[in-house]
Amino acid sequence: MSAESTTTAFLRGQVDLLDFIDWSGVECLNQKTTHSLANALKQGYREDDGLNLESDADEQLLIYIPFTQVIKLHSILIKGPEEEASAGGSPKTVKLFANKEHMGFRLNDFCSNVNDFPPSDSIDLSEDNLKGKPVALKYVKFQSVRSLTIFIEDNQSGAELTKVQKMVLYGTTKPMKDVVLKDLGENVASPKRDKLGLWVEDPVEK
Repeated sequence: MSAESTTTAFLRGQVDLLDFIDWSGVECLNQKTTHSLANALKQGYREDDGLNLESDADEQLLIYIPFTQVIKLHSILIKGPEEEASAGGSPKTVKLFANKEHMGFRLNDFCSNVNDFPPSDSIDLSEDNLKGKPVALKYVKFQSVRSLTIFIEDNQSGAELTKVQKMVLYGTTKPMKDVVLKDLGENVASPKRDKLGLWVEDPVEK
């Protein structure tokens, strides 16, 4: 089976979550303004091998992606630029956080330090991953995701800057009824039936 066929089988039932990203809230800390996140994440840009996301002051990148509805995240694709294969500027250690907002590189009045929290999942990108093979995530950790924070901690060789050519999130949307029931939690009463099979409510305490 070819690599392409294997990937297709792996992603069966999953969709590219691009259409469910809330672009108005997307942020990327330490990105170079001339090589921003849009180059790696947006349709049309990420298919252009000449464009990439590049870090600025050092090798780290901190990306925040909110969604327009609750999703289940299955896997992620992070591809490095081909010219960086030997230079080692492609990402290596990537930490993902579900539903963690206002995170930064250091603690202050506006955000929490990303290093102070355990990630929902942590991955080390292989050569195959950097060529376009998606990475399966701990699916149980990403069942009700409203936002995703991606922390690219380092790159393959300790180079000064990190470059990402393409990034794709794969998963599914979550049925609205499941979201409502989860949000209500214990406030959702368990339905009961009487001897005739009719629905009854618990008596109201006085």
